[in-house]
Amino acid sequence: MTTAFKIAMRELRGGLRGFRILILCLMLGVMAIAAVGSVRSAISQGLETKASSLLGGDAEIRFTYRFAEPDERAWMEGIAEQVSEIVNFRSMVTFSVGDERKRALVQVKGVDALYPLYGTVGLTEGSLDQALPEQDGLPGIVAEQVLVDRLGLQTGDILRLGTKDFRLTAVLTEEPDNTSGGFSFGPRVIVELPALADSGLLATGTLFDSHYRLKLAPDANLKALEAEAKERYRDKGLRWRDASGGVPGVGRFVDRMGAFLVLVGLAGLAVGGVGVSAAVRTYLDGKTETIATLKTLGATSRTIFATYLIQIGLLASVGIFAGVILGAALPLVVAPFIADQLPVPAEFGIYPMPLAEAALYGILTALIFSVWPLARSMDIRAAGLFRDAINGRVWPRWPYVLTVLILAGALIGSAAWFSGAAPLALWSAFGIIAALVVLGLAAIATRWVSRQLARSFVTHGRPSLRLALGAISGPGGETVSVVLSLGLGLSVLATIGQIDFNMRNAIEQELPSVAPAFFYVDIQNAQLDEFKEMVNADPGVSDLESAPMLRGIITRINDKPAREVLGDHWVLRGDRGVTYAAEPPANGEITAGEWWDADYTGEPVVSFAAAEGAEMGLELGDRITVNILGRDLTATIVNFRTVDFGNMGINFIMILNPAALQGAPHSHIATVYAEESAEGRLLRDVSDAFPNVTAIRVRDAISQAQTLLEGIGAATRWGALATLVTGFVVLIGAAAAGERRRVFESAILKTLGATRGRILASLALRSAILGLAAGIVAILAGGIAGYSVMTFVMDASFSFALPSAIGIVAGGALASTVAGLLFAMGPLSARPARVLRARE
Repeated sequence: MTTAFKIAMRELRGGLRGFRILILCLMLGVMAIAAVGSVRSAISQGLETKASSLLGGDAEIRFTYRFAEPDERAWMEGIAEQVSEIVNFRSMVTFSVGDERKRALVQVKGVDALYPLYGTVGLTEGSLDQALPEQDGLPGIVAEQVLVDRLGLQTGDILRLGTKDFRLTAVLTEEPDNTSGGFSFGPRVIVELPALADSGLLATGTLFDSHYRLKLAPDANLKALEAEAKERYRDKGLRWRDASGGVPGVGRFVDRMGAFLVLVGLAGLAVGGVGVSAAVRTYLDGKTETIATLKTLGATSRTIFATYLIQIGLLASVGIFAGVILGAALPLVVAPFIADQLPVPAEFGIYPMPLAEAALYGILTALIFSVWPLARSMDIRAAGLFRDAINGRVWPRWPYVLTVLILAGALIGSAAWFSGAAPLALWSAFGIIAALVVLGLAAIATRWVSRQLARSFVTHGRPSLRLALGAISGPGGETVSVVLSLGLGLSVLATIGQIDFNMRNAIEQELPSVAPAFFYVDIQNAQLDEFKEMVNADPGVSDLESAPMLRGIITRINDKPAREVLGDHWVLRGDRGVTYAAEPPANGEITAGEWWDADYTGEPVVSFAAAEGAEMGLELGDRITVNILGRDLTATIVNFRTVDFGNMGINFIMILNPAALQGAPHSHIATVYAEESAEGRLLRDVSDAFPNVTAIRVRDAISQAQTLLEGIGAATRWGALATLVTGFVVLIGAAAAGERRRVFESAILKTLGATRGRILASLALRSAILGLAAGIVAILAGGIAGYSVMTFVMDASFSFALPSAIGIVAGGALASTVAGLLFAMGPLSARPARVLRARE
């Protein structure tokens, strides 16, 4: 090793020529992974540090459609220093300007005097305890800026919620617990909880959630308190969250998005690895005589291997170190610009773990893509090296192959471990390896097809095309490097493009041919007949469906705790819609069992969704216990039925017999199918007649989903862009490495009478054809990957996005052409006599 180190150091005195691409490829890949990991750590740290503020307390107890009972409230006050009561629900707000009435859907938060236990509510003027109390006979209300802009409000304007008026006293600028409320269809408004008492919005059976935020002693045992709460009130529908788990849902989403972007970054490193391999191979091509001389003088293959591995390791370390530094610095630089745009708090800083993770990926990638070309050249005899036999097809000995496989396994295992999403990491690794294999085969196929076309009638009278095809099909050259690097980068971009298109398509184009215009909720029993009469009288309404609406939590299955039986199945997460009916729904088919008689009054029975029941392993005769409004109800499954949630109609996983639920306080929901021109009229008439009824416009819901998809799509596209930039760097490296070869070709062609224009056309066609080939393979890979994700992960239909595919092909051809033309001046300006004398 001492000898190898001395030789390596002496050769490095010649500079970094030939290794700039290696350093740049590793730097870009490591930088992308380090930056994503640093942002994820910043967000995780922010969520952890401000968990109590984001949750609204050290712990939170939540009930659905009811307030805490006296014994529950007494227990909370016994374990906590302070208890803050909050209610959260959707409603319509009305603002009158002369004879005109403006309406909007809002998310209402009713708070008590202790709110917030942690953090501070930001207002444009004053404080919350000044803004909400009654002034001039009206209670105060604060609203987000988006509502103020939408309705054209000013401070002092009067807004109506339900049957009660409120005065707008300030604009809400900061809500400390804004991440704990879940997805919202409307802007936030905050009022005092007592002011809602006579608004008609919190009648028994209406849809609302009550939250009890607890401020606990510093030494409180959160886990023990959670266990006690669930044991004491396990059949009451109580849900517990505490600051030890951060903000549920938000943290998981951040981790999964971060894991996905890291895996996209690994794809970028794989592209960079192609550049590393090409750089090492090109460097070794230039060292052929040196290696042959060393072998002739008695140097062993092991010594030579160690010599060049030391060189590559040192130079790779430069790229990895630079990538780590830039990856750590980039989030700090952009923090002032993105901190306010993030929906969650982030504490930007230097986090060692993501930087170490990125460095590890860089080291493993450099080794994987360096060992192979090194081993190939070391295993060739000196005589073969003098004859340039390194360009031949030589497989390294099995220890080197085994080493590469072990390193690849270490890289995949590390990604699975650090990402926290092992299945996603393993499938991504499989996809990257499969893409590399397919792209390698595509490069071979491109050579073969080019060889056939060069000899066919296609090139007759087209010498530039013939020259380009001949160069692509010849030995050596940049065919493999270009197809692999550009193809993999485009494959990642194509995959994301296909998924993005299909996700949008699932919302926009795969909606039912006749979708409802509105969902109406909180229709009271006494209002239902009048509501139906009013809506059906509108000439623009084509249909109306309604159903009783309750919500419940499945707590037990066959008298055993549900989570012990089924684990974390999505039906058990939170509360589910429950209704009752005497007749089977028209949009569902009974798949097993029979429906009950219309006048059935025996023990409670339930109809369960067939697909979800099969996932949960339920059978006819199983007993389901559902907690509704704090009371347990146990029903026997007597039939399964199909449920199509995609039709956007009224669908329930569980339907009970009427006698089981009719006595429980509840409201009704309705879907109204109407022409778009009638929507404004319906919104106005129903809101005026039934101020407590909330209308959710389907088009607004779709717009919210599209906004969320745009944010996710933007993040993934930026990640893919990093991969594509790395691929372009590899392209430039391949073009630079092949410049000497093209200069010699140009000298020969000039000697034979070729013009500069013809040579330039040949170079441009060569690059464009290789980019076209990479783009075609990327379309295939992106289509397969997109289909797999949509079909097996998202359980949705897939349709091929042709515009995206055309863009990928055109972009690949353009990128390759630009990279090739960047190094066209050398061949075009080459003087044949000087070049040919230098080759003698």
